[in-house]
Amino acid sequence: MRIVKVLSLLAVLLAVASMAIGAGQVLLNAAGATFPYPIYSKWFDLYHQAHPNVQINYQSIGSGGGIRQLQDKTVDFGASDGPMNDEQLKQSSVPILHFPTVLGADVPSYNLPGVNAELNFTPEALAGIFLGRITKWNDPAIASANPGVKLPSEDIVVVHRSDGSGTTYIWTDYLSKISPEWQKNVGKATSVNWPVGLGGKGNEGVAGLVRQTPDSLGYIELIYAIQNKIAYGRVKNSSGVFVKADLASVSAAAAMKGIPDDFRVSITNPEGKAAYPISSFTWLLIPAKFSDTAKRDVVKDFLKWMLTDGQQYSEALSYAKLPKEVVAKEMKAIAQIQ
Repeated sequence: MRIVKVLSLLAVLLAVASMAIGAGQVLLNAAGATFPYPIYSKWFDLYHQAHPNVQINYQSIGSGGGIRQLQDKTVDFGASDGPMNDEQLKQSSVPILHFPTVLGADVPSYNLPGVNAELNFTPEALAGIFLGRITKWNDPAIASANPGVKLPSEDIVVVHRSDGSGTTYIWTDYLSKISPEWQKNVGKATSVNWPVGLGGKGNEGVAGLVRQTPDSLGYIELIYAIQNKIAYGRVKNSSGVFVKADLASVSAAAAMKGIPDDFRVSITNPEGKAAYPISSFTWLLIPAKFSDTAKRDVVKDFLKWMLTDGQQYSEALSYAKLPKEVVAKEMKAIAQIQ
């Protein structure tokens, strides 16, 4: 009888212990940009290793989807490569805070059989290609920037995103700055009415289409070009220099004198000879108020970790670290999360 009582007591104690452990578990769901997915996946895994009771599930569905799910309250926070606009912020039931995480770049990636040279692209050529005005690879607008390169007379197969995308926002933000025709007829947004081209879902989808389609040209985030071994070209910046996207040139694009208090800023087509012109911050979109205090505390702690220890993992995945002054400003902004 005593054995039965002891076993019963142990069962009760184990159940209580299990409940206590379960009560300490925190599950956060997030969704959004594919642009930073490689670094977010790394961060969330490392943070879980350091905090086994915390699990952050992230769906790489595109910035547009992340914003919608955040507004629908089906996720705890979102992620976007394009800051939410004023109208989107007004539509949100609670204030949404923007926290830059890393810097990245959109690159013009291409699949051109028989051409091994690293191509140069002028702003005019990129705008013309995506407007459907430049249709051949050997068009003078491309050939003049690539003397000595034998370009084929094949049609350019344009590839773009089919889903709402911060990568698209960065690309169209840039095209809107360098092409009045693009700004007037297409504009900048996470989704636009494309004048020409095939659509792929996510950076993964565009990278896959470019890799599989001869004579194609698309825009993808730098890490996807590197990981998939897809050629990508230099882009002529506002100083007239053809610059290749890398850590140094992306960091140079962010060398601004100031950043707004809400962190919603565009750094495409910046000044500076060393700056890559299609660079951008990418943001986590965090509600200013959490009804669940455990989730709130984890989000605030994760942001502090991301801004300090987490930054050291950025460059290995071809993202540039945040400037120190931006980190300092963000650390103060974390206090706004209630």
